[in-house]
Amino acid sequence: MGWVECISNAISYIEDNITEELTIEEIAKQVLISPFYFQKGFTMLCGFTVAEYIRQRRLALAGSELVSTDKRIIDIALDYGYDSPDSFTKAFTRFHGVTPTAVRKDGAMIKSFAPLKIKFILEGGCVMDYKIIEKDSFTVMGASKIFNYDNAKTEIPKFWAELYQPGKKAALCGMYGISIDETMGSDKFEYLVADNYNPAAEIPEGFVTKVIPAFTWAVFACRGAMPQALQEVNRQIFSEWLPNSKDYEVAAGYNIEMYSDPCDYKKGNLDEKYYSEIWIPVKKK
Repeated sequence: MGWVECISNAISYIEDNITEELTIEEIAKQVLISPFYFQKGFTMLCGFTVAEYIRQRRLALAGSELVSTDKRIIDIALDYGYDSPDSFTKAFTRFHGVTPTAVRKDGAMIKSFAPLKIKFILEGGCVMDYKIIEKDSFTVMGASKIFNYDNAKTEIPKFWAELYQPGKKAALCGMYGISIDETMGSDKFEYLVADNYNPAAEIPEGFVTKVIPAFTWAVFACRGAMPQALQEVNRQIFSEWLPNSKDYEVAAGYNIEMYSDPCDYKKGNLDEKYYSEIWIPVKKK
């Protein structure tokens, strides 16, 4: 089964079970992808997380039922996974801009959110620089934190900002951004801002060391200002390279971003020639 087809089948499974309890692990299991890369690939292809998609589809359907049926608001809330009227009202109001009561009593307008449909369109034709390398295990040292997949997109930049506050001497160069989900079956993952470990240097308080196992890595070159250049290559990996790779598939729950020293560029990491890489562990199909 191809990568895009897997995502499409996952969407169908979500739609068929939208009022049931849905977990990332169960959805990924249905389409034979690890939860780690399923969530990453879904976000890259669709533009939002799996949890965001499920939440918005449920709220859109709940709004439709408020308009078209006489079901009690509390029953609709329970059907779509909300265990109290207050939590449903808050979520409903954030999405639709009006309360459920206003929709039912005053005929207020609601928002629609149609189910995703993955279509095969003519893409590609883009040059991607990459190489396949064998790399022994290596050790990094850095700051570690656990993130939920659901909010990692907004929380990880905050983590970086905490480490590199203006006027504060940074204990790290920040050579790597490393995502680790060793079980590839969790709703959380470990993220490290890290450098190569120097055994002769003292480990700063609160920092950790981590051994990255030996893997075959697909290494993708990114050239241009951050974060746009990195985001574009990530999109191409999941929408073009992985779906069309005849030889390789994802091997483990690791994802590494390697950053050049911004001091080597006139405009730092905003320079048009700034260089970074994305590393994905792969194995032969």
